[in-house]
Amino acid sequence: MTLDQLNAMPRDQFTDTLGAIFEHSPWVAERAWEMRPFSNVSALHAAMCASVAASDDTAKMALIRAHPPLAGKAALRGELTTASKSEQHAAGLDKCSPEELSRLTEVTRDYDRRFGIPFILAVRDHTRQSILDNLSARMGNTREQEIAEALRQIERIALLRLTGAIAG
Repeated sequence: MTLDQLNAMPRDQFTDTLGAIFEHSPWVAERAWEMRPFSNVSALHAAMCASVAASDDTAKMALIRAHPPLAGKAALRGELTTASKSEQHAAGLDKCSPEELSRLTEVTRDYDRRFGIPFILAVRDHTRQSILDNLSARMGNTREQEIAEALRQIERIALLRLTGAIAG
């Protein structure tokens, strides 16, 4: 799809087309629609991020919690969104050894207990080892720091998804 096509879409079609860019959160695309036309992917991404930034804490937490745990039960059951499955595959998470999977499961569970949110990382930028290293390093942060980092990572994931979906 092109930006011209997106800019011409009615709200419902725009929302349906971009609703999965922010995991299970089509409200982000719906709110960004009002900021059309977009001159480039960066402008579209900025509008979507502004929609998130302008939302209340409840919506932000719902957005964070919409993300599946890395290599978690949803992945093992084949229940990830197409985008999440592709991203986790690109990072090699579908090729974890039993030991790696056990370690990842343990550390993400500890992270969730500590912060009350899933660990979110733009895994397309990482390897299995750098994901574990990042997870371990972030365990020293405060909950507020991790909420902010989760939102930054969600924005990075969205940018990667938009860049892959829009021609030109």
